[in-house]
Amino acid sequence: MTAAPTSFERSARKGLLAWASLLVGAVFIYGAYTVDPQKNCDETGRECAPWLVPVAGIMGWCITAMALGQLWANPRQGYAIDAQTGDLAWWKNRTSRSAGDMGRIHPSRIASIRIIQDDGMTLSLIGEDGERLAFFDEELVPWPCDSWAEQLQSAYPHILIEKQG
Repeated sequence: MTAAPTSFERSARKGLLAWASLLVGAVFIYGAYTVDPQKNCDETGRECAPWLVPVAGIMGWCITAMALGQLWANPRQGYAIDAQTGDLAWWKNRTSRSAGDMGRIHPSRIASIRIIQDDGMTLSLIGEDGERLAFFDEELVPWPCDSWAEQLQSAYPHILIEKQG
């Protein structure tokens, strides 16, 4: 029997999305303060859109504020195998002030792992009752999801992997 994956955690400060949003917001702000709205025309001088410069500035400030909010709050999501009980415990949107959304289940009560591949990859845990377990999805496990599912299945052979798409 192979060992089950033990733990994984992802946070806003360690992820790429918040930092990329901060960079995009800064570029929009820079453009709003450096581009002259009256000279924002094509070569012929007919097509002018001076209103776009302040709109870009507002968008830049909004994107930057949202990115800084994520970096400040630093929401975390992940999972861990409880060493005492053997339960698979998971959490989403956990911050220093909030426990966030969470759940737990012993792997013996997981019937299957459903992986749907369409435009992206979606992962769901299905319990013995056939219901999808709340708050557990592809954001909680390392990429690629299917290799994580195979590792969990090798530790708990009764778990089926359903691949769709």
